[in-house]
Amino acid sequence: MTNEKLTVQTIEKWCVVELRTPSLMDPLEIKAIGDSIFHLVDVQDKRLIILDFEQVEYLSSQAIGIVITLYKKLSALKNSKLVLCGVSAKLQELLRITRLDKLLTIKPTQREALKVLPKI
Repeated sequence: MTNEKLTVQTIEKWCVVELRTPSLMDPLEIKAIGDSIFHLVDVQDKRLIILDFEQVEYLSSQAIGIVITLYKKLSALKNSKLVLCGVSAKLQELLRITRLDKLLTIKPTQREALKVLPKI
């Protein structure tokens, strides 16, 4: 699945979602991205998801809400895992302030994220 703001591909057992926008601030855009990502879990039953933030510089609270909702959805399923990667220093600080860095698995690169072993 591809739209201009994200691409989805399967690499090994993982469903890799690359966010392709520098700014996740527009509410309508964020809702569309969230709907696409939730569709992967709710309809396609994807349980191993990597969110790649390499191209993202700005994140709204609504975008963080989508990450939290996705985390909760996956936490409720067996054999599931959410990994974030490519998170810039600015976004890392935001995750630290909101304490999400304690909750989420964050890796520096997509390659590192692919090495995370899902809990089975």
